[in-house]
Order: sequence, then structure tokens, then C-alpha cells
Amino acid sequence: MSMNETPRGERLHIGFFGRRNAGKSSLVNAFTNQNLSVVSDVAGTTTDPVLKAMELLPLGPVTIIDTPGFDDEGDLGALRVEKTREILAKTDIAVLVADATLGILNVEETLISLFKEKNIPYIIVMNKIDLAPEAVYENAVKVSAKDKTNLETLREAIANLNPQTEEKRIVSDLLKKGSVAVLVTPIDKAAPKGRLILPQQQTIRDLLDNGNVVVVCKETELEQILDTLKQKPDIVICDSQVFELVAKIVPDDVLLTSFSILFARYKGFLEEAVKGVATIKNLRNNSKILISEGCSHHRQCGDIGTQKIPEWIRRYKNKEFDIEFSSGGTFPQDLKCYDLIIHCGGCMLNEREMKSRVERAKEQGIPITNYGILIAFLNGILKRSIKIFPDLYKLL
Repeated sequence: MSMNETPRGERLHIGFFGRRNAGKSSLVNAFTNQNLSVVSDVAGTTTDPVLKAMELLPLGPVTIIDTPGFDDEGDLGALRVEKTREILAKTDIAVLVADATLGILNVEETLISLFKEKNIPYIIVMNKIDLAPEAVYENAVKVSAKDKTNLETLREAIANLNPQTEEKRIVSDLLKKGSVAVLVTPIDKAAPKGRLILPQQQTIRDLLDNGNVVVVCKETELEQILDTLKQKPDIVICDSQVFELVAKIVPDDVLLTSFSILFARYKGFLEEAVKGVATIKNLRNNSKILISEGCSHHRQCGDIGTQKIPEWIRRYKNKEFDIEFSSGGTFPQDLKCYDLIIHCGGCMLNEREMKSRVERAKEQGIPITNYGILIAFLNGILKRSIKIFPDLYKLL
């Protein structure tokens, strides 16, 4: 997979923040060598966050985010500022762009406080030094987007803030080299034409990189595959929606889990998902549930999030529930009205955004789980599906 094909959820997200007319968009364009954002002398030209995936050496694949001015005014301005706050949830590195002719004022101080509160590594950039060449600012990179001055210094400063120092694995770190993994991938109406979905692609690559043997099949061919293999596989990984069927076919002494469970671990919220699923026992008639997905896709008949999971929950509890849905970058700030949150594996979200959603739920006392854990629980195979994680297995 080339850097330009790296999924957004795997890219380092670098957000540019500041007041209106500080030159954020001009700096983003100069920094990326592209006309990514519209620029003008009119304050507030950037009205919505602009995201651009690109390769930025020495960091590699990144997503650059240009945000609206944090001092925007009026009703629309308040909405734009709120959009900027939402971007903070997915920002790995923050670049505070200040006007060198004005210095650090209340808007910049507020942003710095937010970066610290959310534990986001940040750098202060003084733009427009061509208009204030004598200005002295400590701990800041002085640049000119207009003259493209010190942009390489800025790139190096950002690279030094890179928080992603440890390579993460999806499942291969739990297996010995040469282990055999069978991946069960249903091909139904929701499957993208001509390709596998992202979690399946990434899991295959992770296993191959570790020197594992990967066998891929549909659930309808699983029994044949297991009979064909000379020895039992070391692990079977399946799509959550065929968990029940696959569990009946795979011998009890073979590890079994799902892509969704592996990605909950990969994104850092598997333990909370295991703890949260137990609260389904306490749901009452008309309890309010939020089902959230990290991507936005066309809903089809039989969609797992909007149709299958609600049906399975109602059948399990023999009750009716008030179910709401969110997708893509939309995730409510106020979660107190919900009794349970059920989230997808988060393959399209970067780790910081996924953890931000989980932390928001924890802070407000709302249990959160994910598709794979929920479906395993409903089918009575939760203990089996997390046996590969001994520390979590002890929680049950």
C-alpha cells in the first residue's frame, strides 16, 4: 500500500488553528505546496474544516486540516467555532498560527489551554514576519506564508512533535511467526464491489508482514477449508455478522474472534467495550441507545448498524428501544440522554478520535461497547471471542 493509499484512520492528523486572518489558509497552502484552501483578505474566508491527505516527509502519510477562525462571530460563526472544537478530537499535532503583528492574545491563549487540556502536542507559529521582522517571540517558529520563509524549519518542528513512535499491530503480535489464520469474509449486498472492506485488508497485511499464513474464505466455504487444512488453524477471524454461524463450525480449541473486536483493541477501547456490554442486561423498555459508525456510507437493506443490530437487541431483550444513529464525523457532545452507546470498530477514525469518543462517554457515565463485542455477547460466545486477550478474559 503506497502512502497516498494509506487510510485516513492510519494517518497522522495535523490541524492548523488560530484567529481569522492570521494567515492559516495561506500557510497551509504554502506548507503543502498546494492550493488546498481558498484565501483572501476578508476575515473568515474558511467556513468549514478542510482536510487533505498527503505525504509529508519525514512524517510520511498525514492528513492536513485547515480550520475556521476561532474568533468567528454571530450565529454562523459560533457553529464554525464548534466545528473547530470537534476537529480537536482527531488532531494528533496542533499548529497554532498567530499573526506576528498582533502576538499572542486571548484567542491564542484559549487555544493553547484547549491543546493542554486535551493533551495535544502543539507548536506556535508566528506568521507574517515579513510585516514584523523585528518581533521577538520565544518558543515559536517565525514564518511568512507570503514569502515561504522558514517552512522547512516548521516541518522539522512538527516532525519532532510526532507522538506516533511505536508501531501498532492488529493481531500479529499475538501470534507466532508461521501461525495459520483463517479469515471469514462474507460477500453480501453491503460488501464493496471488487474489493474487501478496510478492516479485512489491513488484517491480511498485518498477518502477512509477520510471516503468518493467511487463508481467506466466505462463511459458506468455511467447513470445506477446515477439512482441507492438514492441521487446525491457530486462529479464525470473522466478520461480526456471521459470528453465530462461524462459532458453531470452528472447534472449541481454536481461537476465534472478529475484525471488529481486533479493531476495538487496535483503536484502544476494547477494555471499555467489554465492560460496557454487560449493561445491556439493565436495559428497560424504551431505553435510549446510540448506534454510531465512524464512516459514512450508503445504507442498504440488511445494514448491520441500522437494521441487524437493533433487531438482535430487541429480540434478545424482548423489548422496544429508542434507537438513534450517528455516522462519520458526527458524534454528540452531550451523551447523558443515552443508556448505552454501540460503536463500530472505528477503522476509519484515527486512534485519538476514537479514544476521544470513549473518554467522552466515560466522563458522562454512559457505557459504551462495540459491534463485535455486542454480537459475541448476544450469541453467548463473548468469553470465547476474547480468549486471545487473557487480561480481558479475567474480567468476565
